[in-house]
Amino acid sequence: MCGLYQLYKLLRNGADVTVLERGDDVGGTWYWNRYPGCRFDSESYTYGYSFSKELLAEWDWTEHFSPQPENLRYVNHVVDKFELRTHIQFGCNLTRAVWDDEHHIWTLELADGRTLTCRFLLTAIGLLSAPTMPRLTGMDSFRGPSFHTYHWPKAPVDLTGKRVAVIGTGATGVQLIGAIADKVGQLTVFQRRPNWCAPLHNAPISAAEMASIRADYAEIFRKCDNTPGGFIHGPDRRRVAEVPREERLAFWERLYATPGFAIWLGNFRDVLMDEAANAEFSAFVADKIRGRVKDPVLAEKLIPKDHGFGVQRVPMETRYYEAYNRPNVHLVSIGETPIERITPTGIRTSERDYEFDLIVYATGFDAVTGAFDGIDFVGTDGQRLRDNWRDGPLTYLGLQVVGFPNLFMLAGPQSASLSTNFPRGIETVVDWASGLFEHAVERGIRRIEPTAEAQAEWTAHVEELYQGLLLRKAKSWFTGYNSNVEGHDKIRYMIYNGGAPRYRQRLAEVAQQGYAGFRLG
Repeated sequence: MCGLYQLYKLLRNGADVTVLERGDDVGGTWYWNRYPGCRFDSESYTYGYSFSKELLAEWDWTEHFSPQPENLRYVNHVVDKFELRTHIQFGCNLTRAVWDDEHHIWTLELADGRTLTCRFLLTAIGLLSAPTMPRLTGMDSFRGPSFHTYHWPKAPVDLTGKRVAVIGTGATGVQLIGAIADKVGQLTVFQRRPNWCAPLHNAPISAAEMASIRADYAEIFRKCDNTPGGFIHGPDRRRVAEVPREERLAFWERLYATPGFAIWLGNFRDVLMDEAANAEFSAFVADKIRGRVKDPVLAEKLIPKDHGFGVQRVPMETRYYEAYNRPNVHLVSIGETPIERITPTGIRTSERDYEFDLIVYATGFDAVTGAFDGIDFVGTDGQRLRDNWRDGPLTYLGLQVVGFPNLFMLAGPQSASLSTNFPRGIETVVDWASGLFEHAVERGIRRIEPTAEAQAEWTAHVEELYQGLLLRKAKSWFTGYNSNVEGHDKIRYMIYNGGAPRYRQRLAEVAQQGYAGFRLG
């Protein structure tokens, strides 16, 4: 989504540009993630591109939260409409990028042995594009099919009557489990830690609704522009304690019945900031889970005890909790009975052996920086980006890094796009970056790099924004936590928590001040 929009903008500005794409077709997230249940958690009409009125006028969304196949069709429609495909090189795996400070160029080394050079290197490599597998003994020994959800096969997978294991109950696992519970023979879910989940409430979009949405696009995008998260849902400015208990319970009932992220992003403003407010709302959601899961012992295992609601991204679910009421669905808490190894026929825990026909790893991603770590970026004086970021990313505006001139991260760590409705965030960054490139061309600027002072100030600002939020304690990709990746079991400041309007304002001020904080030469 990010790379395609940047390609569109650069072509319109007459740039000499090529896109290197690892996959064999377009789509990014919607190309790779094909697992059952995969869909938007943003309202479809807030996720699509806003830059073309003609595109908005001709595309019909069929569901409020569109599924992966439709999302992939949408991306292909955009690519064909704006004739972008001929500017993309598919099957390109970038392994190394080395900066030449004398000639002000990047040399790119591809896995196929080719070498390319460019003046400006722009990354649009995604925040959840480096899947991580668990560190379990015997994973190669399993005789049946097994794969990470990110690598779900393109060919249909017949689940009928199969004994299926799903390892993981994060956002991906939650979508998958709800979608396949009634299609498999037996489903066994291996859960490390439960997540707070809320109902998505998806529904079809009728022709009349789509016509109304199309007529209201200007207001929809205006609303997205004015909310911290770039969604149509903005916080209620009241505090929990300011509202009588009966009234706030009624408000929470309405939120729980509202589609999408309203329950997370449209709540009282202190639910994500104050321990007591969060605990009260978490208790409300816990009771909802108890009301949906018939077995009270099982219900308690599905209620998080180590964090409150909303301190990490909330998985939006469809029939997830009801899946556990089915006689063919079983939950194994690996905190109680750890997985000891994968066997040729299944999974062995400390309690027993399980036999499976298929194992699915819904074990998440090395988020935000993982895709960068997978490429050997070598900057000035031979410094490596992955070494510089070993203890956490250091950036200016989430866009550039000292020592890596002309490298622009369009959806990099510490930028607002990672903590917002993604297309809304990336349109902001791409528009701004495109303005900087025009500025550089007009003035013959060949080298752009942030100052050390600007980078230090921005990184400190990002860290400071965490301190007022409960998410600072979360074991999630918001804080760079991933126990499946060595060295990622500590807090790292990955995202910008100041909100999309504040970030846009900062970008505008930087540009108005002659791109303050950057050395242009």
